[in-house]
Amino acid sequence: MSENKLVRSLGLLDATLLVAGSMIGSGIFIVTSQMGRDVGSAGWILLLWLITGLITVMAALSYGELAGMMPNAGGQYVYIQRAYGKMMSFLYGWTVFTVIQTGVIAAVAVAFSKYTAVFFPGLKEEFINLGGWLNISYAQLLAIFSIVFLTFFNARGVQNGKLIQLVFTSAKLFALFGLIVLGLSIGLGSEVWNANFTDVWSAGKTTVTDGQISFESFSGVALAGALGSTIIFSLFSSDAWNNVTFIASEIRDPQRNIPRSLFLGTFIVTVIYILANVAYLALLPLQGDPNATDALGQGIMFASDDRVGAGAASVIFGPWGGAIMAILIMVSTFGCNNGLVLAGSRLFYAMSNDGLFFKKAGELNAFHVPGKALWIQCAWASVLCLSGKYGDLLEYSTFASLIFYMLTIGGIFILRKKEPLAERPYRAFGYPVIPTLYILLTSAICLDLLIYKPATAGLGLVIVLLGIPVYFVARRK
Repeated sequence: MSENKLVRSLGLLDATLLVAGSMIGSGIFIVTSQMGRDVGSAGWILLLWLITGLITVMAALSYGELAGMMPNAGGQYVYIQRAYGKMMSFLYGWTVFTVIQTGVIAAVAVAFSKYTAVFFPGLKEEFINLGGWLNISYAQLLAIFSIVFLTFFNARGVQNGKLIQLVFTSAKLFALFGLIVLGLSIGLGSEVWNANFTDVWSAGKTTVTDGQISFESFSGVALAGALGSTIIFSLFSSDAWNNVTFIASEIRDPQRNIPRSLFLGTFIVTVIYILANVAYLALLPLQGDPNATDALGQGIMFASDDRVGAGAASVIFGPWGGAIMAILIMVSTFGCNNGLVLAGSRLFYAMSNDGLFFKKAGELNAFHVPGKALWIQCAWASVLCLSGKYGDLLEYSTFASLIFYMLTIGGIFILRKKEPLAERPYRAFGYPVIPTLYILLTSAICLDLLIYKPATAGLGLVIVLLGIPVYFVARRK
Protein backbone atom coordinates (compact mmCIF):
# COMPACT_ATOMS: atom_id res chain seq x y z
CA MET A 1 0.00 0.00 0.00
CA SER A 2 1.49 3.36 -1.06
CA GLU A 3 1.99 6.14 1.47
CA ASN A 4 -0.80 8.72 1.33
CA LYS A 5 1.06 11.95 0.71
CA LEU A 6 1.30 14.75 -1.84
CA VAL A 7 3.02 13.47 -4.99
CA ARG A 8 5.62 15.45 -6.99
CA SER A 9 4.17 14.98 -10.47
CA LEU A 10 4.24 18.48 -12.03
CA GLY A 11 7.10 19.80 -14.15
CA LEU A 12 8.27 23.24 -15.28
CA LEU A 13 5.68 23.48 -18.08
CA ASP A 14 2.85 22.58 -15.69
CA ALA A 15 4.05 25.15 -13.14
CA THR A 16 4.41 27.88 -15.79
CA LEU A 17 0.94 27.16 -17.15
CA LEU A 18 -0.44 27.39 -13.62
CA VAL A 19 1.17 30.82 -13.16
CA ALA A 20 -0.09 32.14 -16.51
CA GLY A 21 -3.47 30.40 -16.31
CA SER A 22 -4.20 31.71 -12.81
CA MET A 23 -3.34 35.25 -13.91
CA ILE A 24 -5.37 35.37 -17.13
CA GLY A 25 -9.01 35.40 -16.16
CA SER A 26 -11.61 38.01 -17.00
CA GLY A 27 -9.82 41.24 -16.12
CA ILE A 28 -7.87 41.77 -19.34
CA PHE A 29 -11.15 41.71 -21.30
CA ILE A 30 -13.02 44.13 -19.01
CA VAL A 31 -11.03 46.51 -16.82
CA THR A 32 -9.49 48.70 -19.55
CA SER A 33 -12.91 50.29 -20.04
CA GLN A 34 -13.03 51.53 -16.43
CA MET A 35 -9.36 52.52 -16.56
CA GLY A 36 -10.08 54.64 -19.62
CA ARG A 37 -12.86 56.51 -17.83
CA ASP A 38 -10.64 57.08 -14.79
CA VAL A 39 -7.45 58.37 -16.47
CA GLY A 40 -8.65 59.48 -19.88
CA SER A 41 -5.81 58.80 -22.32
CA ALA A 42 -4.04 56.00 -24.16
CA GLY A 43 -0.65 56.92 -22.75
CA TRP A 44 -1.69 56.64 -19.11
CA ILE A 45 -3.59 53.39 -19.73
CA LEU A 46 -0.54 51.73 -21.28
CA LEU A 47 1.75 53.15 -18.60
CA LEU A 48 -0.44 51.62 -15.87
CA TRP A 49 -0.30 48.21 -17.54
CA LEU A 50 3.47 48.54 -17.94
CA ILE A 51 3.94 49.49 -14.28
CA THR A 52 1.69 46.60 -13.27
CA GLY A 53 3.82 44.21 -15.31
CA LEU A 54 7.06 45.52 -13.83
CA ILE A 55 5.68 45.28 -10.28
CA THR A 56 4.49 41.72 -10.88
CA VAL A 57 7.75 40.53 -12.44
CA MET A 58 9.77 42.20 -9.65
CA ALA A 59 7.69 40.35 -7.06
CA ALA A 60 8.08 37.05 -8.91
CA LEU A 61 11.86 37.46 -9.11
CA SER A 62 11.97 38.13 -5.38
CA TYR A 63 9.67 35.23 -4.44
CA GLY A 64 11.99 32.81 -6.19
CA GLU A 65 14.46 32.99 -3.30
CA LEU A 66 11.82 32.06 -0.74
CA ALA A 67 10.41 29.32 -2.97
CA GLY A 68 13.86 27.76 -3.32
CA MET A 69 14.43 27.86 0.45
CA MET A 70 11.03 26.41 1.38
CA PRO A 71 9.64 24.10 -1.32
CA ASN A 72 6.69 23.06 0.83
CA ALA A 73 2.91 22.97 0.42
CA GLY A 74 1.40 26.28 1.44
CA GLY A 75 3.99 28.50 -0.24
CA GLN A 76 3.56 32.09 0.84
CA TYR A 77 1.95 31.01 4.13
CA VAL A 78 5.12 29.06 4.96
CA TYR A 79 7.40 31.97 3.97
CA ILE A 80 5.53 34.41 6.21
CA GLN A 81 5.58 32.00 9.15
CA ARG A 82 9.34 31.51 8.93
CA ALA A 83 10.02 35.24 8.76
CA TYR A 84 7.36 36.62 11.12
CA GLY A 85 5.94 33.75 13.18
CA LYS A 86 2.63 31.91 13.40
CA MET A 87 0.29 34.80 14.07
CA MET A 88 1.25 36.71 10.94
CA SER A 89 1.08 33.57 8.82
CA PHE A 90 -2.37 32.86 10.25
CA LEU A 91 -3.52 36.37 9.34
CA TYR A 92 -2.37 35.67 5.78
CA GLY A 93 -4.14 32.30 5.66
CA TRP A 94 -7.25 33.81 7.24
CA THR A 95 -7.33 36.60 4.64
CA VAL A 96 -6.69 34.17 1.78
CA PHE A 97 -9.62 32.05 2.96
CA THR A 98 -12.06 34.87 3.70
CA VAL A 99 -11.39 37.11 0.71
CA ILE A 100 -8.19 36.75 -1.37
CA GLN A 101 -8.46 33.26 -2.85
CA THR A 102 -12.16 32.64 -2.39
CA GLY A 103 -13.05 36.22 -3.38
CA VAL A 104 -11.12 35.94 -6.63
CA ILE A 105 -12.61 32.50 -7.31
CA ALA A 106 -16.07 34.01 -6.82
CA ALA A 107 -15.31 37.07 -8.99
CA VAL A 108 -13.97 34.93 -11.83
CA ALA A 109 -16.95 32.55 -11.57
CA VAL A 110 -19.33 35.52 -11.74
CA ALA A 111 -17.50 36.73 -14.87
CA PHE A 112 -17.81 33.23 -16.37
CA SER A 113 -21.58 33.26 -15.87
CA LYS A 114 -21.82 36.85 -17.13
CA TYR A 115 -20.31 35.87 -20.47
CA THR A 116 -22.30 32.64 -20.67
CA ALA A 117 -25.36 34.93 -20.51
CA VAL A 118 -24.37 36.25 -23.95
CA PHE A 119 -25.76 32.96 -25.30
CA PHE A 120 -28.44 32.46 -22.64
CA PRO A 121 -29.82 35.92 -21.69
CA GLY A 122 -32.22 34.41 -19.18
CA LEU A 123 -29.29 33.69 -16.87
CA LYS A 124 -29.02 37.30 -15.78
CA GLU A 125 -32.69 38.21 -16.17
CA GLU A 126 -34.37 35.40 -14.24
CA PHE A 127 -34.31 34.94 -10.48
CA ILE A 128 -35.35 32.33 -7.94
CA ASN A 129 -37.08 33.75 -4.87
CA LEU A 130 -36.06 31.93 -1.71
CA GLY A 131 -38.45 33.86 0.47
CA GLY A 132 -38.68 37.53 1.38
CA TRP A 133 -35.80 39.65 0.10
CA LEU A 134 -33.52 36.75 -0.86
CA ASN A 135 -33.32 36.31 -4.63
CA ILE A 136 -30.74 34.24 -6.50
CA SER A 137 -30.22 34.70 -10.20
CA TYR A 138 -29.57 31.82 -12.53
CA ALA A 139 -26.24 33.49 -13.31
CA GLN A 140 -25.23 33.19 -9.65
CA LEU A 141 -26.29 29.55 -9.65
CA LEU A 142 -24.16 28.91 -12.74
CA ALA A 143 -21.18 30.62 -11.07
CA ILE A 144 -21.60 28.35 -8.04
CA PHE A 145 -22.03 25.26 -10.24
CA SER A 146 -18.77 26.03 -12.07
CA ILE A 147 -16.91 26.20 -8.74
CA VAL A 148 -18.50 22.94 -7.55
CA PHE A 149 -17.62 21.20 -10.82
CA LEU A 150 -13.97 22.28 -10.70
CA THR A 151 -13.73 21.29 -7.04
CA PHE A 152 -15.13 17.84 -7.81
CA PHE A 153 -12.72 17.40 -10.71
CA ASN A 154 -9.67 18.50 -8.69
CA ALA A 155 -10.70 16.32 -5.74
CA ARG A 156 -10.22 13.34 -8.06
CA GLY A 157 -6.45 13.92 -8.27
CA VAL A 158 -3.86 16.51 -9.28
CA GLN A 159 -3.58 15.00 -12.77
CA ASN A 160 -7.16 16.07 -13.49
CA GLY A 161 -6.35 19.66 -12.52
CA LYS A 162 -3.17 19.49 -14.56
CA LEU A 163 -5.11 18.36 -17.65
CA ILE A 164 -7.67 21.18 -17.38
CA GLN A 165 -4.90 23.71 -16.87
CA LEU A 166 -2.97 22.50 -19.92
CA VAL A 167 -5.97 22.55 -22.24
CA PHE A 168 -7.60 25.80 -21.13
CA THR A 169 -4.43 27.86 -20.60
CA SER A 170 -3.03 26.82 -23.98
CA ALA A 171 -6.34 27.67 -25.64
CA LYS A 172 -6.58 31.16 -24.18
CA LEU A 173 -2.91 31.96 -24.86
CA PHE A 174 -3.35 31.06 -28.53
CA ALA A 175 -6.65 32.95 -28.73
CA LEU A 176 -5.19 36.09 -27.11
CA PHE A 177 -2.21 35.90 -29.45
CA GLY A 178 -4.61 35.71 -32.40
CA LEU A 179 -6.60 38.71 -31.13
CA ILE A 180 -3.39 40.73 -30.80
CA VAL A 181 -2.04 39.83 -34.25
CA LEU A 182 -5.34 40.48 -36.05
CA GLY A 183 -6.04 43.62 -34.05
CA LEU A 184 -2.67 45.19 -34.76
CA SER A 185 -2.68 44.18 -38.42
CA ILE A 186 -6.10 45.81 -38.91
CA GLY A 187 -5.79 48.81 -36.63
CA LEU A 188 -2.22 50.09 -36.78
CA GLY A 189 -2.10 53.36 -38.70
CA SER A 190 -5.90 53.64 -38.92
CA GLU A 191 -7.92 56.76 -38.10
CA VAL A 192 -8.81 55.24 -34.72
CA TRP A 193 -5.14 54.67 -33.92
CA ASN A 194 -4.16 58.20 -34.90
CA ALA A 195 -7.01 59.73 -32.87
CA ASN A 196 -6.16 57.73 -29.75
CA PHE A 197 -2.51 58.72 -29.87
CA THR A 198 -2.88 62.36 -30.88
CA ASP A 199 -3.06 63.77 -27.35
CA VAL A 200 -1.61 60.78 -25.57
CA TRP A 201 -1.00 62.31 -22.10
CA SER A 202 -4.20 64.32 -21.66
CA ALA A 203 -5.35 62.93 -18.31
CA GLY A 204 -8.82 63.31 -16.81
CA LYS A 205 -11.92 61.57 -15.55
CA THR A 206 -14.84 60.95 -17.90
CA THR A 207 -18.38 60.75 -16.53
CA VAL A 208 -21.85 60.58 -18.06
CA THR A 209 -24.79 62.47 -16.56
CA ASP A 210 -28.22 62.30 -18.24
CA GLY A 211 -26.57 61.10 -21.43
CA GLN A 212 -24.09 64.00 -21.49
CA ILE A 213 -20.35 63.28 -21.40
CA SER A 214 -18.15 65.46 -19.21
CA PHE A 215 -14.36 65.38 -18.97
CA GLU A 216 -12.58 66.72 -15.89
CA SER A 217 -8.88 67.14 -16.60
CA PHE A 218 -6.31 66.87 -13.83
CA SER A 219 -2.57 66.85 -13.24
CA GLY A 220 -0.05 66.85 -10.40
CA VAL A 221 -1.30 65.38 -7.12
CA ALA A 222 -4.75 64.65 -8.54
CA LEU A 223 -3.21 62.71 -11.42
CA ALA A 224 -1.00 60.72 -9.05
CA GLY A 225 -4.05 59.89 -6.94
CA ALA A 226 -6.05 58.79 -9.98
CA LEU A 227 -3.22 56.58 -11.25
CA GLY A 228 -2.73 55.00 -7.82
CA SER A 229 -6.41 54.14 -7.41
CA THR A 230 -6.90 53.03 -11.02
CA ILE A 231 -3.93 50.65 -11.10
CA ILE A 232 -5.84 48.29 -8.81
CA PHE A 233 -7.81 47.12 -11.87
CA SER A 234 -4.70 46.04 -13.79
CA LEU A 235 -3.15 44.62 -10.60
CA PHE A 236 -6.25 42.46 -10.10
CA SER A 237 -5.92 41.22 -13.67
CA SER A 238 -2.30 40.24 -12.95
CA ASP A 239 -2.88 38.71 -9.52
CA ALA A 240 -2.75 35.04 -8.44
CA TRP A 241 0.72 34.50 -9.97
CA ASN A 242 1.90 33.30 -6.53
CA ASN A 243 -0.49 30.33 -6.52
CA VAL A 244 2.21 28.05 -7.86
CA THR A 245 4.03 28.34 -4.52
CA PHE A 246 1.04 26.77 -2.75
CA ILE A 247 1.57 23.47 -4.58
CA ALA A 248 5.36 23.30 -4.12
CA SER A 249 5.11 19.79 -2.63
CA GLU A 250 3.68 18.52 -5.93
CA ILE A 251 6.30 20.06 -8.25
CA ARG A 252 9.39 18.14 -9.33
CA ASP A 253 12.71 19.83 -8.48
CA PRO A 254 10.87 22.78 -6.89
CA GLN A 255 14.05 24.69 -5.98
CA ARG A 256 14.67 25.24 -9.70
CA ASN A 257 11.25 24.93 -11.31
CA ILE A 258 9.25 27.28 -9.07
CA PRO A 259 11.55 30.34 -9.49
CA ARG A 260 11.72 29.70 -13.24
CA SER A 261 7.96 29.27 -13.59
CA LEU A 262 7.31 32.46 -11.61
CA PHE A 263 9.47 34.51 -13.95
CA LEU A 264 8.35 32.85 -17.19
CA GLY A 265 4.65 32.98 -16.34
CA THR A 266 4.58 36.60 -15.18
CA PHE A 267 6.76 37.80 -18.06
CA ILE A 268 4.65 36.06 -20.72
CA VAL A 269 1.39 37.42 -19.29
CA THR A 270 2.81 40.95 -18.93
CA VAL A 271 3.79 41.04 -22.61
CA ILE A 272 0.39 39.67 -23.67
CA TYR A 273 -1.50 42.19 -21.53
CA ILE A 274 0.37 45.21 -22.88
CA LEU A 275 -0.01 44.06 -26.49
CA ALA A 276 -3.72 43.30 -25.96
CA ASN A 277 -4.28 46.88 -24.79
CA VAL A 278 -2.35 48.22 -27.78
CA ALA A 279 -4.68 46.15 -29.98
CA TYR A 280 -7.74 47.60 -28.21
CA LEU A 281 -6.44 51.12 -28.84
CA ALA A 282 -5.78 50.27 -32.48
CA LEU A 283 -9.33 49.01 -33.04
CA LEU A 284 -11.60 51.15 -30.84
CA PRO A 285 -11.74 54.90 -30.17
CA LEU A 286 -10.93 55.60 -26.54
CA GLN A 287 -13.91 57.91 -25.93
CA GLY A 288 -17.01 56.84 -27.78
CA ASP A 289 -20.72 57.47 -27.35
CA PRO A 290 -22.52 55.78 -24.43
CA ASN A 291 -25.74 55.85 -26.46
CA ALA A 292 -24.26 54.12 -29.51
CA THR A 293 -25.47 50.64 -30.43
CA ASP A 294 -22.33 49.36 -32.15
CA ALA A 295 -18.90 48.55 -30.68
CA LEU A 296 -17.02 51.10 -32.79
CA GLY A 297 -19.42 53.84 -31.72
CA GLN A 298 -19.26 52.91 -28.03
CA GLY A 299 -15.48 52.87 -27.99
CA ILE A 300 -13.37 51.65 -25.09
CA MET A 301 -14.78 53.82 -22.30
CA PHE A 302 -18.42 52.98 -23.01
CA ALA A 303 -18.13 49.39 -24.19
CA SER A 304 -21.32 47.49 -23.39
CA ASP A 305 -21.03 46.15 -19.82
CA ASP A 306 -17.34 47.20 -20.00
CA ARG A 307 -16.70 44.30 -22.38
CA VAL A 308 -13.92 46.02 -24.28
CA GLY A 309 -12.55 42.68 -25.48
CA ALA A 310 -15.88 41.85 -27.09
CA GLY A 311 -15.95 45.29 -28.71
CA ALA A 312 -12.51 44.74 -30.23
CA ALA A 313 -13.52 41.32 -31.52
CA SER A 314 -16.63 42.86 -33.13
CA VAL A 315 -14.42 45.19 -35.17
CA ILE A 316 -12.34 42.21 -36.34
CA PHE A 317 -15.05 39.61 -36.91
CA GLY A 318 -18.17 41.69 -37.39
CA PRO A 319 -21.46 40.37 -35.97
CA TRP A 320 -19.74 37.18 -34.80
CA GLY A 321 -17.16 39.08 -32.77
CA GLY A 322 -19.18 39.31 -29.56
CA ALA A 323 -19.93 35.58 -29.56
CA ILE A 324 -16.31 34.66 -30.35
CA MET A 325 -15.00 36.83 -27.52
CA ALA A 326 -17.63 35.50 -25.11
CA ILE A 327 -16.42 31.95 -25.81
CA LEU A 328 -12.80 33.05 -25.30
CA ILE A 329 -13.62 34.65 -21.96
CA MET A 330 -15.60 31.61 -20.85
CA VAL A 331 -12.55 29.46 -21.64
CA SER A 332 -10.26 31.96 -19.94
CA THR A 333 -12.25 32.29 -16.72
CA PHE A 334 -12.90 28.56 -16.45
CA GLY A 335 -9.20 27.76 -16.81
CA CYS A 336 -8.25 30.55 -14.42
CA ASN A 337 -10.56 29.24 -11.71
CA ASN A 338 -9.18 25.74 -12.14
CA GLY A 339 -5.75 26.99 -11.13
CA LEU A 340 -7.15 28.97 -8.21
CA VAL A 341 -9.21 26.02 -6.92
CA LEU A 342 -6.28 23.63 -7.29
CA ALA A 343 -3.74 25.83 -5.51
CA GLY A 344 -5.75 27.42 -2.71
CA SER A 345 -6.66 24.15 -1.04
CA ARG A 346 -2.97 23.35 -0.48
CA LEU A 347 -2.55 26.46 1.66
CA PHE A 348 -5.49 25.46 3.87
CA TYR A 349 -4.00 21.96 4.07
CA ALA A 350 -0.75 23.45 5.39
CA MET A 351 -2.63 25.62 7.90
CA SER A 352 -4.56 22.63 9.17
CA ASN A 353 -1.35 20.71 9.77
CA ASP A 354 -0.22 23.65 11.94
CA GLY A 355 -3.44 23.44 13.95
CA LEU A 356 -4.68 26.77 12.55
CA PHE A 357 -7.54 25.62 10.29
CA PHE A 358 -10.30 23.01 10.28
CA LYS A 359 -8.73 19.70 11.29
CA LYS A 360 -10.35 17.78 8.43
CA ALA A 361 -8.69 20.11 5.89
CA GLY A 362 -5.34 18.50 6.76
CA GLU A 363 -6.42 15.08 5.47
CA LEU A 364 -5.56 13.70 2.05
CA ASN A 365 -8.09 11.59 0.20
CA ALA A 366 -7.50 8.41 -1.78
CA PHE A 367 -6.27 10.50 -4.73
CA HIS A 368 -3.47 12.10 -2.64
CA VAL A 369 -5.09 15.56 -2.59
CA PRO A 370 -6.64 17.55 0.30
CA GLY A 371 -10.22 16.80 -0.68
CA LYS A 372 -11.91 18.28 2.40
CA ALA A 373 -9.88 21.49 2.07
CA LEU A 374 -11.11 21.75 -1.51
CA TRP A 375 -14.75 21.44 -0.44
CA ILE A 376 -14.41 23.93 2.42
CA GLN A 377 -12.92 26.43 -0.03
CA CYS A 378 -15.74 25.67 -2.47
CA ALA A 379 -18.42 26.34 0.14
CA TRP A 380 -17.15 29.80 1.11
CA ALA A 381 -16.43 30.88 -2.48
CA SER A 382 -20.02 29.92 -3.34
CA VAL A 383 -21.32 32.15 -0.54
CA LEU A 384 -19.25 35.04 -1.91
CA CYS A 385 -20.87 34.53 -5.34
CA LEU A 386 -24.15 35.48 -3.65
CA SER A 387 -22.89 38.32 -1.49
CA GLY A 388 -20.54 40.44 -3.60
CA LYS A 389 -20.42 42.30 -6.90
CA TYR A 390 -17.53 41.75 -9.30
CA GLY A 391 -16.03 45.22 -8.74
CA ASP A 392 -16.19 45.03 -4.93
CA LEU A 393 -14.65 41.57 -4.84
CA LEU A 394 -11.91 42.86 -7.14
CA GLU A 395 -10.98 45.86 -5.02
CA TYR A 396 -10.87 44.50 -1.49
CA SER A 397 -9.23 41.21 -2.47
CA THR A 398 -6.48 43.01 -4.41
CA PHE A 399 -5.79 45.49 -1.60
CA ALA A 400 -5.45 42.65 0.90
CA SER A 401 -3.14 40.77 -1.49
CA LEU A 402 -0.82 43.76 -1.80
CA ILE A 403 -0.40 43.99 1.98
CA PHE A 404 0.86 40.42 2.21
CA TYR A 405 2.97 40.64 -0.94
CA MET A 406 4.87 43.48 0.74
CA LEU A 407 5.25 41.54 3.98
CA THR A 408 6.46 38.44 2.16
CA ILE A 409 9.12 40.28 0.20
CA GLY A 410 10.12 42.08 3.38
CA GLY A 411 10.71 38.58 4.75
CA ILE A 412 13.66 38.19 2.36
CA PHE A 413 15.52 40.90 4.29
CA ILE A 414 14.57 39.37 7.64
CA LEU A 415 15.67 35.86 6.69
CA ARG A 416 18.93 37.09 5.15
CA LYS A 417 19.73 38.51 8.59
CA LYS A 418 18.27 35.72 10.78
CA GLU A 419 19.47 32.80 8.64
CA PRO A 420 22.51 33.93 6.65
CA LEU A 421 23.76 30.35 6.22
CA ALA A 422 20.46 28.84 5.07
CA GLU A 423 20.55 27.07 1.71
CA ARG A 424 19.38 29.39 -1.07
CA PRO A 425 19.42 27.59 -4.45
CA TYR A 426 18.21 30.84 -6.02
CA ARG A 427 18.92 34.34 -4.73
CA ALA A 428 16.54 37.23 -5.39
CA PHE A 429 17.51 39.00 -8.61
CA GLY A 430 18.66 42.59 -8.03
CA TYR A 431 18.70 42.26 -4.23
CA PRO A 432 18.34 44.59 -2.35
CA VAL A 433 17.28 47.17 -4.97
CA ILE A 434 14.41 45.33 -6.70
CA PRO A 435 12.74 44.02 -3.49
CA THR A 436 13.05 47.48 -1.93
CA LEU A 437 11.60 49.17 -5.00
CA TYR A 438 8.68 46.73 -4.99
CA ILE A 439 7.89 47.46 -1.34
CA LEU A 440 8.03 51.23 -1.92
CA LEU A 441 5.77 51.10 -5.00
CA THR A 442 3.13 48.86 -3.44
CA SER A 443 3.18 50.87 -0.20
CA ALA A 444 2.42 54.01 -2.23
CA ILE A 445 -0.43 52.22 -4.04
CA CYS A 446 -1.95 50.96 -0.78
CA LEU A 447 -1.76 54.43 0.78
CA ASP A 448 -3.38 55.91 -2.32
CA LEU A 449 -6.21 53.35 -2.16
CA LEU A 450 -6.88 54.10 1.49
CA ILE A 451 -7.18 57.81 0.60
CA TYR A 452 -9.16 57.58 -2.64
CA LYS A 453 -11.09 54.32 -2.13
CA PRO A 454 -11.45 54.12 1.66
CA ALA A 455 -14.60 51.96 1.61
CA THR A 456 -13.24 48.92 -0.25
CA ALA A 457 -9.59 49.31 0.81
CA GLY A 458 -10.68 49.87 4.41
CA LEU A 459 -12.84 46.75 4.29
CA GLY A 460 -9.86 44.74 3.07
CA LEU A 461 -7.81 46.04 6.01
CA VAL A 462 -10.61 45.30 8.49
CA ILE A 463 -10.85 41.71 7.24
CA VAL A 464 -7.12 41.26 7.87
CA LEU A 465 -7.36 42.71 11.41
CA LEU A 466 -10.40 40.59 12.28
CA GLY A 467 -8.09 37.61 12.01
CA ILE A 468 -6.25 38.65 15.20
CA PRO A 469 -9.00 37.62 17.68
CA VAL A 470 -9.76 34.58 15.55
CA TYR A 471 -6.09 33.53 15.83
CA PHE A 472 -6.17 33.58 19.64
CA VAL A 473 -9.41 31.58 19.66
CA ALA A 474 -7.87 29.04 17.29
CA ARG A 475 -4.72 28.77 19.43
CA ARG A 476 -6.75 28.11 22.59
CA LYS A 477 -8.70 25.37 20.90
